[in-house]
Amino acid sequence: MNENTSDKSARPFVFINAAMSADGKIATIERKQTRISGSLDFDRMDELRASSDAVMVGIGTVLSDNPSLTVKSKERREKRRTEGRDENPVRIVVDSLARTPIYADIFKKGVGKRIIAVTENAPEEKVRQLSEHAEIIISGEKSVDLEKLLCDLKARGINRLMVEGGATLNWGLISAGLVDEIYTFVGNIIIGGADAPTLVDGEGFISDFCKLSLISCERLEDGVLIRWKVKSQKDIRNL
Repeated sequence: MNENTSDKSARPFVFINAAMSADGKIATIERKQTRISGSLDFDRMDELRASSDAVMVGIGTVLSDNPSLTVKSKERREKRRTEGRDENPVRIVVDSLARTPIYADIFKKGVGKRIIAVTENAPEEKVRQLSEHAEIIISGEKSVDLEKLLCDLKARGINRLMVEGGATLNWGLISAGLVDEIYTFVGNIIIGGADAPTLVDGEGFISDFCKLSLISCERLEDGVLIRWKVKSQKDIRNL
């Protein structure tokens, strides 16, 4: 795993939240989201969103699932407002080539700020169109420089960042040493399929695997909720 040499204080606290099947899949072979968890886990996820300054997804998640990424609970939205915050966290899409549709639900539903992170290679006209609906951050030449992006987000006052996938974005963040914690709800279904996305895809580690430390594990409805701390290379060396 690449060691993140930057000071953690220069970026937000980053955690991944995901639901996966008992065989580790987060979607079907058609990359269509399927319901893995129940109402209790959805409420837990909503609380995590409400407690975060921003929620981030990759472009693949936007194109396949079209999430709104809003806080669903009226009480939680009102609580955020009383704290002087927007009722929804900042919604961020990592989108190298500016493929986010302008009719996506993150633009149509809920109030609050939106950010699209693109690269220098993104088509200018698409970037211009998106700039009418969201703030644009240009970071990286061919792929979004995630470490630089996180530093930019920190400078914008984002201190707690929730990541909701997908598998490619999860890999990019984890492989760069940019994740602090991971929440996984493991549901009681088998999805299968060699091409179905898992929690983390990407190139994969050959050695120096990302190591985790168990924070908690509890039964939730018919599944298991596991919370992990991601060990830094410094933590591993000190073992």
